[in-house]
Amino acid sequence: MQSLLNVPAEVVSANINAAVAKAAAKKRRIFVLGIMAGAFIAMGAQSSSLAVHNITDVGIARTLAGCIFPVGLMMIVFVGGELFTGDCMMSMACMKGRIGFGSLLRTVYLGNFAGAVLIAFLVAHSGQYDYSAGALGAYTIKTAVGKTGLSFMRALFSGILCNILVCAAVLMAAAAKDIGGKVLAIFFPILAFVVSGFEHCVANMYYIPAGIFAAGNPAYVQKAQELYGLGAEKLTGLNWGSFVTVNLLPVTIGNIIDGAVMVGGVCFYLHGKAEG
Repeated sequence: MQSLLNVPAEVVSANINAAVAKAAAKKRRIFVLGIMAGAFIAMGAQSSSLAVHNITDVGIARTLAGCIFPVGLMMIVFVGGELFTGDCMMSMACMKGRIGFGSLLRTVYLGNFAGAVLIAFLVAHSGQYDYSAGALGAYTIKTAVGKTGLSFMRALFSGILCNILVCAAVLMAAAAKDIGGKVLAIFFPILAFVVSGFEHCVANMYYIPAGIFAAGNPAYVQKAQELYGLGAEKLTGLNWGSFVTVNLLPVTIGNIIDGAVMVGGVCFYLHGKAEG
């Protein structure tokens, strides 16, 4: 009887071989695949924000958002795309001595950034933030302010925790042999990551620019003040500089530590050292 799953050693071997193929691909192709992935993650982020923006119970809101957000990774797996957080596990091929992956990861990262910010720009100019008399615009600002208000260490550790679940989703999807299995494999770990409120660098490439764009509209700022008490002093930290240095930098480092070392390194030690 044929197995319904690829065993861990097979998943690791496939990951290593895929990394070698990616390293041999043209950088412009990888960059475009990165744009696709960034855009897909952003679509999951914006749709989940819309669904929960008027829900005051945090647990219910995060659970509903977690049920919607996984569509981003599903689109990447089924349509195509290169996601930085999952690609950190290409460290296994590097440990095997088959690739050097620093340049490749930079290309994916920049592509993810371009795709996510593009969606943030398009959504900001689509009129969507006018929903609920501007409450969605206010919620978008609040989300971004919260992320740029994290301390470096809190963002770092949250990034590590996030990528445990994202990498698990990627590996579990690779373990499944049918589309239904892959959907379920992606859904539950990503649900857990969103419910937990952990930090994902590519998702934040949408959330924070979206908040910056929304904060450019005085009506949304006023609504944020009314609904969330966000005064001018809290909005001063919401800018492109703080986006990169306060949030994106530590979250990216945390995502790399987990994906490349904690998950990638452990999986290579357990299953990849003898891979041919």
